[in-house]
Amino acid sequence: MLRLNDHRMSMIYRNFTKKRSMQIPNQPLADRMRPLKLDDYLGQEHLVGKNAVIRKMIESGNVMSFILWGPPGVGKTTLARIIANQLKRPFFNLSAVHSGVKDVRDTIEKAKKQQFFNQPNPILFIDEVHRFNKSQQDSLLGAVEQGIITLIGATTENPSFEVISPLLSRCQVYILNPLNKDHLIALVQRALKQDILLKQLNIEIPEYDAMLKYSGGDARKLLNILEIIVNADISDHPGKEKEITIRVTNERVIDKVQENIALYDKDGEQHYDIISAFIKSIRGSDPNAAVYWLARMIEGGEKPEFIARRLLILAAEDVGLANPNALLLATSCFQAVHMVGWPESRIILSEAAIYLATSPKSNSAYQAINDAQELVRQTGDLSIPLHIRNAPTPLMKELGYGKDYKYAHSYEGSFVSDDFLPPDLLNKKLYDPQDNTRENELRQRLRNWWKERYGY
Repeated sequence: MLRLNDHRMSMIYRNFTKKRSMQIPNQPLADRMRPLKLDDYLGQEHLVGKNAVIRKMIESGNVMSFILWGPPGVGKTTLARIIANQLKRPFFNLSAVHSGVKDVRDTIEKAKKQQFFNQPNPILFIDEVHRFNKSQQDSLLGAVEQGIITLIGATTENPSFEVISPLLSRCQVYILNPLNKDHLIALVQRALKQDILLKQLNIEIPEYDAMLKYSGGDARKLLNILEIIVNADISDHPGKEKEITIRVTNERVIDKVQENIALYDKDGEQHYDIISAFIKSIRGSDPNAAVYWLARMIEGGEKPEFIARRLLILAAEDVGLANPNALLLATSCFQAVHMVGWPESRIILSEAAIYLATSPKSNSAYQAINDAQELVRQTGDLSIPLHIRNAPTPLMKELGYGKDYKYAHSYEGSFVSDDFLPPDLLNKKLYDPQDNTRENELRQRLRNWWKERYGY
């Protein structure tokens, strides 16, 4: 891979020197500027700085499987490539967007064939690992556990929710932070001095505000914006690119970014920005904004299944018990778009988005499971009360399993006050109804049942 990149770079250089008019290379600026050494890597000092965990890992040569969690454009892929490069490990790259179980198994087989003469195991980098389903993630477990591959996953989503527990337990999780202003400006200055095309041009950047604003801390997006402006000026002045001064002003950036608003890449970073705007608009109960961002995704060619899946999650997470029918409608929407496809799916998605945006909101179910999981992590495997254990054998019955269990339907209103939590957690409230019509009814029902026990 590195030899190929070096070859391509030399070919680009020869093209520049042979032709009077400069050629815009096919390789994007962000890819041309991807560092190959850790010392050239910008940001994430908490991971790669002096005595930091990943730097020490590289220096020792003992790299364990891990997952990089952070926003787009902060260097997840770059860091994985640097590790493979500096340790001279074979490097396999899969994208969860395009790869399936067969691709994973084929890659593992290739890795097995390279296990000879005590060579270190290859690195398998999986971008957007959170988009692998359970069976795809399961297919990685054996290879990771046996040391056939060292897995480096990259995700923009919280791996606690998106990565299966068995895989998560075999990997460390490292959080990457958004790049700050100084990092981003340094990145641009480096590109102006080192890039094979840009260093031959007269480029002035008197102000960075618009570039930083539109990039949103995303290094790839920042370099894309710079490249758009430079390429536009080269195209406007063929044969005179070395004679002109390219000024990257706020006004110029705004004009060019607006012209290129169709940059929406359904498999790239803006994919996450727009789905984020869409979800937050629905959560904020603004149907007009929700339909606008939906239209942006439709016009950009986003997959209807992806949008429907996010609506399904939102219905449970943000509307929740304030309107339980929202989950039913979102489920119907998800099923319908799989049957219908474009362009009719846009109507189904629009109906679901508007319904969810105009529904009352509650995240009580989301908070309840979060709090319950955190409680489990803190308290561990507490004993299950004997009276609610299963008793399939006579011996278990003799040991008291199921003894004194009260069958709720045998009591008035199909309710009986009993202890269902471990003794150490008795009276611990995890579900807290929020202030909306539906959950106020639930709160009153719980008060009637449990009196003051849970504080409802």
